[in-house]
Amino acid sequence: MPILNRASEMHDEITAWRRELHQMPEILFDVVKTAAFVENKLRAFGVDEVVTGMGRTGVVGLIRGSHGAGPTIGLRADMDALPLSETSGKQWASKTAGKMHACGHDGHTAMLLGAAKYLAETRNFAGSIAVIFQPAEEGGGGGREMVRDGLMEKFGISEVYGMHNLPGLAIGTFATRNGPIMAATDEFNIAIRGRGAHAAMPNKGIDPVVIAAHIITSLQSIVSRTTDPFDSTVVSVTKMQGGTAHNIIPDQATLGGTIRTLTPESRESSQAQLKQIAEGIAAAHGAEATVTVHAGYPVTMNHPGQTQAALDVATEIAGATFVDRDTTPTMGGEDFSYMLNARPGNFIFIGNGDTAGLHNPNYDFNDEIIPFGVSYWVRLAETRLTEIA
Repeated sequence: MPILNRASEMHDEITAWRRELHQMPEILFDVVKTAAFVENKLRAFGVDEVVTGMGRTGVVGLIRGSHGAGPTIGLRADMDALPLSETSGKQWASKTAGKMHACGHDGHTAMLLGAAKYLAETRNFAGSIAVIFQPAEEGGGGGREMVRDGLMEKFGISEVYGMHNLPGLAIGTFATRNGPIMAATDEFNIAIRGRGAHAAMPNKGIDPVVIAAHIITSLQSIVSRTTDPFDSTVVSVTKMQGGTAHNIIPDQATLGGTIRTLTPESRESSQAQLKQIAEGIAAAHGAEATVTVHAGYPVTMNHPGQTQAALDVATEIAGATFVDRDTTPTMGGEDFSYMLNARPGNFIFIGNGDTAGLHNPNYDFNDEIIPFGVSYWVRLAETRLTEIA
């Protein structure tokens, strides 16, 4: 496997960065120490521009090539951790109670820093590379905020690429696909208003708990009966609240949950059906239902030309046997979707090996994969800038 020699040489150094970052996890936009760490490294590498405070606490470094003017491509890593207590027992475990890097963003940041160091040393390309370090991927929409802050326009980015580790995928393996690779993540709440009564005299009330049960059951028909079986959709009710005592039928009950979809069309239709089902069942029982949907991250949609470029580079690094060219989409969400909506690009998975899963208190980023990630970023940057120059 043609791992870059320089990536192998830097392996221990990048691992040390990663483990230092792992010990100081920060949440959402409050990544002040992490952003300062990134900024200091980029300045030490001699990148041409370092811009801080983009998307509130994001950092962007611009590296200009030595072969003249040309386009700019963006390479993105996320920096934030999760509100979770670590149980990994690692020597470099989190030093902050209730916070840990349970999704590998410490590794993503370290690998992109390693690539930035290499690219700033060699500059073997025409055009420029923007290395993007983003806050608040875990529910805060930091990618959206960076786009709103003019990320693409400020740096003249024409294409943008992202990468995420994946437990269960073998070390040295990459996986991506053209089209949707991660789902839209919408949340819903349903407020059901009935009429309270004594539990021994239900005929005198309108029971919102019974109505909620009917709604929960009926919502499953969105997936089983109205969605194309080849168009993955998930509707999960994850919260139900109603009542305060064993002998009182309450006035109201509430439901909450999530809708995950892989196309804009199924996203729109699933939301419409949820509203229709909830309101219709409530009305049939003489009650009212109010449905609110909070739009989460959009579908993470890879673009064909950029996906082919990513696959070609991954194959160069790992070999064809270790590249899944049409991986099954995941119903998890990713706010890199906002960047892919702003510019064409690709999102790829890199194998983390046989480790605990993401968002697990026993998870740890696998430092063995660092040379693969750094090599991928470097070759993608150099190759793609040559192709689109």
